[in-house]
Amino acid sequence: MGRARVQAPLVDLRVSARGPVLLTNLASIAMGFALFSSQIAFPQMLEMPRQAGGMGLSLLQASLVLMPSGLAMLAMSPLAGRLERTWGPKPLLVVGAAVIACGYLIAVAVDLRSQHVLAINLLIGIGIGLGYAAMPTLIMRAVPDTETGAANGLNTLMRSLGTATASAAIAAVLAGSATMVGTESAPSPGGFQSAFVFGLAAATVCTGIALTIPRPRYHPGEHEALDPA
Repeated sequence: MGRARVQAPLVDLRVSARGPVLLTNLASIAMGFALFSSQIAFPQMLEMPRQAGGMGLSLLQASLVLMPSGLAMLAMSPLAGRLERTWGPKPLLVVGAAVIACGYLIAVAVDLRSQHVLAINLLIGIGIGLGYAAMPTLIMRAVPDTETGAANGLNTLMRSLGTATASAAIAAVLAGSATMVGTESAPSPGGFQSAFVFGLAAATVCTGIALTIPRPRYHPGEHEALDPA
């Protein structure tokens, strides 16, 4: 509830409705969806038997293909901080989302092999590392210092909403496309293609939203958490 009824609300909805905060949260949902679209689809594709249209890798082999994505996110942390000081957080979020979209574009356009999956996941890891680094700064530049914890907590919740939605949606797409291969059911190639299209759409939406995030406005009587300049 807003301050009009509650003196010290846990989350001030009027602050959350400010343009930079609201659009950053919407971009967070889309980026979270884009992240988990790959994390649901690629492990199944890598480990499915070749006769079912998969790559027939063992669990260890599939893990080694997917692991560099997490390492890329880790490696981007110090670089993202430097880039943010040079470019600002908004361009960093735009670039991160665009890099993820490029990864999914490759997934949609190419007949995938394990090396392609590794490269695509690297791009997604780089994009997530850039985008997630930019979001807290975008939030804190637009809220008073008394709202930093609540505002960033809400942003984290929005990311989780995106990942949870992707888990359900992509699982439903893959399950809905399942066909019988011998005595077992497995997702069809068309199901994986649809999952990648969903990821591409989410990354593209995130890029578009990030481009529209406005500069924070000055609010008399407030002390900004971060200098918006």
